[in-house]
Amino acid sequence: MERVSCAQVVALQKVGAVLLDVMTPEDYACCHISGANNACVYEVVFMERVKESVPDRTSAVVVYDASGSTRAGALAVERLRQSGYEMVYLLEGGLAAWFGAGLPVTGMRSDGRSEPALADGRYRIDSERSSLEWIGRNFNNRHHGRIPILEGILAVRGQGVAEGRVVADMTGITNLDLQDPAWHDLLIAHLKSDDFFAVDRFPTAEFRLTTWKPGRASSVEVLDGAAIGELTIRDVTRRIEFPASLAPQPDGTVKAHALLEIDRTLWNAGYGSAKWYERLGMHLVHDLITIELFLCAVRE
Repeated sequence: MERVSCAQVVALQKVGAVLLDVMTPEDYACCHISGANNACVYEVVFMERVKESVPDRTSAVVVYDASGSTRAGALAVERLRQSGYEMVYLLEGGLAAWFGAGLPVTGMRSDGRSEPALADGRYRIDSERSSLEWIGRNFNNRHHGRIPILEGILAVRGQGVAEGRVVADMTGITNLDLQDPAWHDLLIAHLKSDDFFAVDRFPTAEFRLTTWKPGRASSVEVLDGAAIGELTIRDVTRRIEFPASLAPQPDGTVKAHALLEIDRTLWNAGYGSAKWYERLGMHLVHDLITIELFLCAVRE
């Protein structure tokens, strides 16, 4: 791959090279090299957009992304070359280098980036825009549904999660796969009973974060790490650890996502467990439950 400097790009422009911004249309609208065309490399129709901008495959094309620090620009170069474009170059340092060199840009962003940053602060979980999804399985089938989020908080400090709490309403557990009303209602009653979650006595489940373990180097777009804390279901509290991610949103909210599996028997939800009973036959239910959290939190 041939990388070129800003000065070399200026020279290539003078002999008719086409500049191609491969970031999102939103980024392009915020700031781009003056005269550059846009074709987002993340879109399925990327090459169709390229062909519209550069129909002649013998043309010189200079590709650039936001900063040259990710694979976006390199991927675009690879795609163009696979499609038969003969002279493709990659701007070293991307738009950030171009702006830093004081060269002409269109737009207002001075750093070549438009993504929001993850700001320190305390965020209240918006129960209407958040969800907890579950999956339970046996050898013949699986069932899935949701559990409403009642409340919670996330506190971000120094590119880490300083505090976290999520409370789920176990009385509102739903099933989304059973179409027959009788079977649906039977399963819900089963899950709410002492066989599983005993919601009449234990109407909520709660996770409290005790430690945030930073993951790989995070960008301004995503904070990855491991959430360590205490999960309380029924009358049992146990320590768990699972990967989680946070991402700031353009509207100032923060979204969080986590996917984990728990052994329900550790929280005394033992119906159909081969660890608790024998000769279960068709009544055997796998111990592991998959939980997926989608949280949206609003800054307080």
